[in-house]
Amino acid sequence: MPAADASTPDAPDADLLRRLRWRCRRGLLENDIFIDKFFERHGDHLTMPLVQGLLQLMDLSDNDLLDLLLVRKEPEGDLASAEVVQVLSLMRVPKA
Repeated sequence: MPAADASTPDAPDADLLRRLRWRCRRGLLENDIFIDKFFERHGDHLTMPLVQGLLQLMDLSDNDLLDLLLVRKEPEGDLASAEVVQVLSLMRVPKA
């Protein structure tokens, strides 16, 4: 998959990605580990829908985010958007 750049219409620009990484810093180390791995694996391939889903997740409290990442619960209501579900599927650890 090609890297996201300004020539891809659905790709965020470098400034937005930098601000997104800063916005994703969390108070719980566990969340930071999930988020860092997400950016390592998918940061070069982010689309604007994925950015929107990630931003919705960053509006959650640390404990609620961790519950979603550890599959203790699933997103509900407005949080159950296709974008959020896709980001969660990329962030969660695959089951063995």
